[in-house]
Amino acid sequence: MSMTADIIVIGAGMAGASVAAHLAAHYRVLILEMEDRPGYHTTGRSAALYEPNYGPPAIKALSRASKSWFDAPPPGFADRAVLSDRPTLFIVLEGQEKSEAEFARHAKDVERISVQETSRLVPILRESALLGAYLDRSTADIDVDILHQAYLRLFRARGGSLVVSAEVANLVNRNDSWNCRTKAGDFSAGLIVNAAGAWGDVVAQRAGLKPLGLQPKRRSVALIPAPDGYDVRDWPATADVGETFYFKPTGGVLMLSPADATPVDPHDAYADDMMIAEGVARFEAASTLEVKHLQRSWGGLRTFTPDGDPAVGRDPDCEAFFWLVGQGGYGIQTAPALSLAAAALIETGAIPGMISSFGVAESELSPSRFR
Repeated sequence: MSMTADIIVIGAGMAGASVAAHLAAHYRVLILEMEDRPGYHTTGRSAALYEPNYGPPAIKALSRASKSWFDAPPPGFADRAVLSDRPTLFIVLEGQEKSEAEFARHAKDVERISVQETSRLVPILRESALLGAYLDRSTADIDVDILHQAYLRLFRARGGSLVVSAEVANLVNRNDSWNCRTKAGDFSAGLIVNAAGAWGDVVAQRAGLKPLGLQPKRRSVALIPAPDGYDVRDWPATADVGETFYFKPTGGVLMLSPADATPVDPHDAYADDMMIAEGVARFEAASTLEVKHLQRSWGGLRTFTPDGDPAVGRDPDCEAFFWLVGQGGYGIQTAPALSLAAAALIETGAIPGMISSFGVAESELSPSRFR
């Protein structure tokens, strides 16, 4: 197979699918995906929560800039709502006074509630372990599959092409045109958009460019049975302000994570059994439950730039190479704003005012800050 396009997007996860959908309105766009299906890695393993008080400042700004899009996506974009309301409860445990002060300093639109009210919302929490909690009513579950498939459907409707099992083995830029060699064939385009997630630096090096210093970090997750006698479906998502564990209802059971962030090389991630055990121990210490078995567990990669904010923009050494990486595990909740910003930077060189008004600055996203 061979194909020529205006733009090649490398990676068909949420980042690649969303930016490609916008770019396909004006350009011939091709997505190359190394796996046999889109969204196999991070996108398909997300905790699927919209939480605008979570993450570094740039992420919070992008999350808040995404909310109006989530609430009112373009007509026909998806066949049902992408968000469904689910409050988030940030509990304060003994010894977390400093973490509470830091959380309270930056959180917006949250309500400090008592220990008694906290245990009414999540009755398995152990009151003796709590100092209180903050309730964020602005949060929601994200239907990641609906969102991802809607972007891919829009991409195809606009004439975009997707090739799977097409890992880029070699990238060569000659005469203002990139040639991408893959097992699925050779492809060419004038611009590369690097949305390869944990493999972002690998792609850059194969293009003969300097890496940014991306660091994938493993996050382990497990499903545990719902406690006997409780219907957990309407419980809030719950995390401690020290970010040592979190849990949320999903499909009538509880999804639990130790909130680990273990540096690893890019790979098909799996759960770290020792970290899962630590997460279970923290959960049991804060609750009245004993976890007797896991229904299943899995791992995912959250990829960070050296300063923790995404890298979005043209490579300072090569204008024809555009970075869209380093979302750090927040790529689902920031996808609407980040993809619109990336597409606008490619087309006009500026972030749209409706996004920059939330405090999203081009200089804070530019990959040139790492060179």
